[in-house]
Amino acid sequence: METIGTFGASRYTAADLQLFRDAEAGPVNAALAQCSIIRLAKGQVVEDAFQARLYIVLAGALEVADDNGVMFAEGAPARILPGESVGEQSVLDDATNLAAITAVEDTELLVIEPDLVWRMIDDSNGVARNLLRLLSFRIRAANALLRRRQKLGEFYRQLSLNDGLTGLYNRNWLNDMLPKLVSRARQDGHPLSVLMIDLDHFKKFNDTHGHLAGDGALCAATSLVRNLLRPSDFAVRYGGEEILVLLPETPPAVASMVAERLCDKMRNTVVFDDMRVPLPHITGSFGIASLTAGGDEASLIADADAALYRAKDAGRNRICF
Repeated sequence: METIGTFGASRYTAADLQLFRDAEAGPVNAALAQCSIIRLAKGQVVEDAFQARLYIVLAGALEVADDNGVMFAEGAPARILPGESVGEQSVLDDATNLAAITAVEDTELLVIEPDLVWRMIDDSNGVARNLLRLLSFRIRAANALLRRRQKLGEFYRQLSLNDGLTGLYNRNWLNDMLPKLVSRARQDGHPLSVLMIDLDHFKKFNDTHGHLAGDGALCAATSLVRNLLRPSDFAVRYGGEEILVLLPETPPAVASMVAERLCDKMRNTVVFDDMRVPLPHITGSFGIASLTAGGDEASLIADADAALYRAKDAGRNRICF
């Protein structure tokens, strides 16, 4: 980094710089006349960037690897082009500029000390307006970036709560939501029932037709379950070929009707059109349980699991409490 002259002795004028556009040219050029111009080679870092100074790109380009008043592209540093500036926030705050400023090509920079920046703001309404406009733009950009990051975070959060194969909720979601559903049922005095479903002889299906065909069968079964539930119900891939259905505000008798309908539809659903084979060889065994007066989420799952094993021991393709 080397000083190559002053602004007054250069070919540049204030009209080339965004911060001074529409400001009265004569006083601005006079104020900037003794400001230094420094040259950076490509890849060189501004060595005194930690000081509270305003830098304006006259030629070339900079990358700024910290958001000290500068907006960033997603996952990449901001690029400062000719006429644009960096360091305004540090000057206004009278705080250290922690931005890492690097030239991405041979670059010439105008360096303005903070005292001069303040005098120009005091003396020129045009400079003050441009600075406010610049800061407003950066605030808007920061808010837009924050919203994008929040949406992206929510997207990944949702991904973490859904099973990648079937699209049903996963155990992470269940561990978070089931205690809340149990607490709400107790508070409101409403019933809460669950269905534990296991696809019968699923290992045999996989061994016979292959795991890709097994994935297709599992997706067909879970899609059937999801499509037959109410909007207020929830379906979870509990593990392997097991599906857990949560039925808020549902007493045991109604839960039994839901299970009967699912069991009947499952045994008549075609898995693969080209196989021409309906689902009887992958029927479902259903265990039903409802929240008891002294029960919690663990006992509810345990009761449903015990009911499921009774259905399997009784011959599968059936429903048990």
